[in-house]
Amino acid sequence: IKWQKVTKNYLPKYIAMADTIFDLAADDRIKLRIMFTQNLFRPTGLTTEQREQSFFLLYYQFIKHAFGLPWADLGGEATRLRINFDQLPDTREKCELFKDHIAGLNRNPQFRRAGIQVARDQIAEIDSKRHDLLQCVDIVLGAMQFRLNNKHKVKPAGQWKRGSRTIAKEKLYKHINQRIQALTPWQFNIGVSTGSPNGPEDRWRHAYRHWLFKPAGAVRNDD
Repeated sequence: IKWQKVTKNYLPKYIAMADTIFDLAADDRIKLRIMFTQNLFRPTGLTTEQREQSFFLLYYQFIKHAFGLPWADLGGEATRLRINFDQLPDTREKCELFKDHIAGLNRNPQFRRAGIQVARDQIAEIDSKRHDLLQCVDIVLGAMQFRLNNKHKVKPAGQWKRGSRTIAKEKLYKHINQRIQALTPWQFNIGVSTGSPNGPEDRWRHAYRHWLFKPAGAVRNDD
């Protein structure tokens, strides 16, 4: 299951798959979080090390903040996290160091007060091709990337109308967007961070959220 494989003929099956994952979200069985950045904003003042480690630094912030774990209502009991990353795109040494930093969240005061425990032996990498949920998330992520980058407007070279694959992907994106709108009590906006009108607890309560990561001190890139 891959976003790139969405076609007119397979569209009904992909819609059915999207309905399955959003039915789970509506039943509060899963929570979906999408993080993205915009090239419009360029970070400043980064060290060479920060630039080299940008992927891991962003991923760390995503795990720490996007799901609102410090505000999870888990009945006051200690809860151990199992964190399954899609295969990380770097050397084994850097990947293991990253996992050590993730395990370091165990010492975070907010996590400790919430009873959230991050065990080092429960942090792993998996093959998304063998993991149904990750494949479903890939479709949702692909749909968002497709729309945020205006790929729904793309036409084949020398053609005056869009290809059937692009039209099928747009239909799937619109269906996913409708399912997101049904989950949210506010007007969902694909291009901005999802708000928290009821306080930071919303980061946990909401079934679906977007996080537009904008570095502190970023400047507008008009090039």
